[in-house]
Amino acid sequence: MKLKGYRRRDGSVGIRNHILVIPTVICASKVAEEIANHVVGAIYLPNQHGCNHLDIDLKHVINTLIGMGKNPDVAAVLFVGLGCETVPTKYIAEEVRKSGKETECLIIQEEGGTLKTEEKGIRILSDMSQRIGNIERDELDLSDITVAIECGGSDAASGITANPVAGYVADKVVSEGGTVIFSETTEIIGAEHILAKRAVAEEVKDKLLNTVKNCEERALSFNKDIRGVNPTPGNMQGGISTIEEKSLGAICKAGTMPIQGVLDYAEKPSGKGLYFMDTPGQDVESMTGMVAGGAQLIIFTTGRGTPTGSPIAPVIKMISNSTAYERMKDNIDVNVGTIIEGKETIEEAGERVFKEMISVINGKYTKSEILGHREFGIYLVSPTL
Repeated sequence: MKLKGYRRRDGSVGIRNHILVIPTVICASKVAEEIANHVVGAIYLPNQHGCNHLDIDLKHVINTLIGMGKNPDVAAVLFVGLGCETVPTKYIAEEVRKSGKETECLIIQEEGGTLKTEEKGIRILSDMSQRIGNIERDELDLSDITVAIECGGSDAASGITANPVAGYVADKVVSEGGTVIFSETTEIIGAEHILAKRAVAEEVKDKLLNTVKNCEERALSFNKDIRGVNPTPGNMQGGISTIEEKSLGAICKAGTMPIQGVLDYAEKPSGKGLYFMDTPGQDVESMTGMVAGGAQLIIFTTGRGTPTGSPIAPVIKMISNSTAYERMKDNIDVNVGTIIEGKETIEEAGERVFKEMISVINGKYTKSEILGHREFGIYLVSPTL
């Protein structure tokens, strides 16, 4: 099994070779987008935040933007700020530059307006593009890979087909020395005690249980029933009746390996193995957190079907039933509804998904990449003031 990727100066390895243009505040979004549109292959990150945040959300935004810039799938990054925002643009750029990655920073108010910033940014990006085009793919090992596992638009079949298959792949990646991140705190409610038994230490167990408790208390503080938000109306139409039922299916995507740690949003794992990240159940914000935490690709299970992608990491879509696959096949990479039909076992389908993952690592485009799905969103827990 030969794998190839782009080795970075900090020792990480990317499976894609992107140039990223990141506005650190929504006020700089138009300028960042115009710069990216002028250079083939450049990716614009549609950040709608960056100002007037309370401390916890300011931390989320800063850590997410730094993490996206540091992600191994990114070869070079240009940050664009306005100059009067809460988020410290130059600090973020410097933190990414410490990784050895080619990093530039433009401040609109310092450059003399939007037109001058765009002109300078296009030249910077053009030069970056020529340099990163010369980076050759090098041999890598599965231990260099961090895989994110996500589920969205689940149905009654997700917990018996797609999620167990994702768990099989997760176990195989970890057994080969790699790293796996699973997430979605709202989708382990009612099943957290099962996961807690797999924690490698008491402090990991306590953090996992407290993370769920804090999530429940935050929901209750609004005096609203979480049902109808999770499970969603689509989940219920797909046959999921309670949040506990959804959670028992959702945790299957975590496989069976010991849980090494519980990560804050956008935090990078400190070692190899299986980690849980505190994120919402909202797919885009959850995936963003794990990619900011260093995941180079995402395995995304679904029952109803969803087109969601990522600006940076390729997303492999796996669907739980053949009926939905026929309806959504333009957006789905792998159908494991074959398990219900008796045509495959979980292990056989898992091997098929694992082989697909290897092909994607080696450069095969996923359907979300082909169709240009680059959804991005940062998890906020307090009002923007």
